Amino acid sequence: PKPKHSVNPTLIAEREKATFNPNVITNLFDSSPSQTERRRYIQQLIQNDPSNIFSNDDNQFLHRKERHVRALAKVVRLVELARSIGMGSDTNCNGELILDKDWSTLTEATGDDLPASLHWHMFVPNIISLADEEQQKVWLKMCRDWKMIGCYAQTELGHGSNVRGIETTATFVKNGNDDNDDDDDNDGHWIIHSPTLTSLKFWPGTLGRTGNHAMVIARLIDGEGIDRGVHNFLVQTRSFDDHSLMPGVTCGDIGPKIGYNNADNGFAKFDHVKIPRRNMAMRFAEVDKHGVYRKKIVSDAAAKINYVTMMQVRSWIVLEASRCLRMGVTIAIRYSAVRKQGFKNENKEGSANKEENQIIDYKQQQYRLFPLLAASYCFFFTGKKVMNDLKTIEKRLMLLSTKGKTNSGKGGSTITKTEVSDIHATTSSLKSFTTTITADGLEDCRKSCGGHGFLASSGLPEKSTTYLVHPTVEGDNHMLPMQVVKVLLKLVKDVQTDYQKAAKDWDRCEARYLVKPVKAILDGEELDNRRCGATSKNDFMDVNICLRAYEHRSARLLVEVANQIQEDIMNGNSFEVAWNSALIQMQRVSRAHSLYLLLNNFVNGIKEGRKSLLGPNEESVLNDLALLFGLYWIEKEDGEFLADGYLSAEQIKWIRSCVLTMLDKIRPNAVALVDANDFPDFLLQSTLGRYDGNVYEAILEESKKDPLNVTEPGPGYTQNLKRLIVDGVGVYSGTASRL
Repeated sequence: PKPKHSVNPTLIAEREKATFNPNVITNLFDSSPSQTERRRYIQQLIQNDPSNIFSNDDNQFLHRKERHVRALAKVVRLVELARSIGMGSDTNCNGELILDKDWSTLTEATGDDLPASLHWHMFVPNIISLADEEQQKVWLKMCRDWKMIGCYAQTELGHGSNVRGIETTATFVKNGNDDNDDDDDNDGHWIIHSPTLTSLKFWPGTLGRTGNHAMVIARLIDGEGIDRGVHNFLVQTRSFDDHSLMPGVTCGDIGPKIGYNNADNGFAKFDHVKIPRRNMAMRFAEVDKHGVYRKKIVSDAAAKINYVTMMQVRSWIVLEASRCLRMGVTIAIRYSAVRKQGFKNENKEGSANKEENQIIDYKQQQYRLFPLLAASYCFFFTGKKVMNDLKTIEKRLMLLSTKGKTNSGKGGSTITKTEVSDIHATTSSLKSFTTTITADGLEDCRKSCGGHGFLASSGLPEKSTTYLVHPTVEGDNHMLPMQVVKVLLKLVKDVQTDYQKAAKDWDRCEARYLVKPVKAILDGEELDNRRCGATSKNDFMDVNICLRAYEHRSARLLVEVANQIQEDIMNGNSFEVAWNSALIQMQRVSRAHSLYLLLNNFVNGIKEGRKSLLGPNEESVLNDLALLFGLYWIEKEDGEFLADGYLSAEQIKWIRSCVLTMLDKIRPNAVALVDANDFPDFLLQSTLGRYDGNVYEAILEESKKDPLNVTEPGPGYTQNLKRLIVDGVGVYSGTASRL
């Protein structure tokens, strides 16, 4: 939508420089022109809602409690709006709003964090993935009608990523008369219990004050007293009638956080809470009324189904990294175009004409922001691909379960443990890398805006602090690389054992690019055959040269970590000691793996876009971003490419020169590239990132809204300041004794 008042002439000039049509790339982000129109329609519903509940104008002046209550009101109004426009009415939704393709658009359009978000991000998907058909018929209907609002309660006060260390117990108890099989009282039940302080559930979003149910991850103790490991149990935490706590449940909010404070991240203690036997999620395992445990898993791959929910969330996190970083660079680049500093053509005496430089023309500003712009686009293509891949693999897993097929079957529905492990490694590495870059990138965007970036009204401080939750949730970013390398070391072992079989087994995996270079390294192929073949600067203007460099680095680092672990064990160290010593190297491997996947998916995503939406000009500017992304990260981590001589010092100089060349190429399109994100001002909530570029007027208007400016004199004058200035409590009256 066009701004209501005039646009800053500087931004008009910037937009006229563009060599491509931003609307085409907008359509690519949305998947089609019709989807763009649909998104804009939904955003207008939120912005123009007569209730005014969705206004974010005074967010920065509200207390946390007030913001939480308002955010709850937004959730309720969202549901009302969604029902009013017929969302959830498609056959495949069965009335469930959150399964509608427009639901995420609707929630994102609020521009605010919603307390019930874990209900649709994790709770309902968990039921769909892990509950059997009979359970789904009951539970999903309650979710559909918003009677059951839930969370995913895995993390404990003393255990997070280490799921096997979970302490909460679910102990089966037989009851009734075993001779009467039809007696409902004879069905048995579970006792959910928090045996220690560290076993309290702590951190799950929606758990504290909003939800009335929790999908609790607990250790299953069957009728024979055998610990069967962690399983999922549906526990009602609050009453349907008045939202009071259920017997034995203690629940609350964990307190203020550095960001994301609309959400009621909660704690929960379970004191011998009784739940029905059938409240155990029983799609892949069950316990009968006699307490006998039985697995219903049909393949080794299906054993990984418990990770599906987490992987779904991680793939969403990658897409969210793109969206949040795109918002940050939109604000920073627009402001950098409008903000001027330093005079042009200044002579030795210091005199200058009246024309100032746009700070976006300074190379250090471009170097700060343009690689982040490239990364924000890059993350989108990978996030979209991983999300689609994960949906495909989940459907195949479900088909295996439904039809009872095994891995020995034929056809596209069969799946291997290697494939499931690979996508787990992919989502783990990408989650770790993209959230780290986005968290750091949002702060860099704030800093790049100078003093005004420190204003809450710039929109960047809250975006930055709120985003900081992502590097920690769903697996700490420094721990996830272990899971990545654990999978990739299996690839090394497979290549060592049988190269042909390994090539076949990994052919449907993201890590398949590693098979051939790992084989070359293991075979001792001469480095001369594996060095970069670029002979001039111009050679590095080919993104495929960058891809080959990333491929080589990933393979080399992976083989090195495998050799390091093996050598440590041969030198008499235990496996645990050897593994611990390799953790730092594992982070390098995971990062290298992510960068290859990101660049490769970026390049392939552009090719796919060319088939449907992109014209030559749009393809060209996206290729510029892809090349900058590839070159920038080689320059930034050049030591890893120089270490074994794959790149020479001279080639690194060429790469640095190429980076400068790409900054110049992207400069005319910078504003248009952030315009292509099509973020309305309502969503950006930024005085600096406004579409019209009238930042100084906006900053002053926002300042006037501060409650400190409502009265004259200001609050606190009569009670405090007047005593100092008028009443003279601070007047010096001569030397007084210190005794």
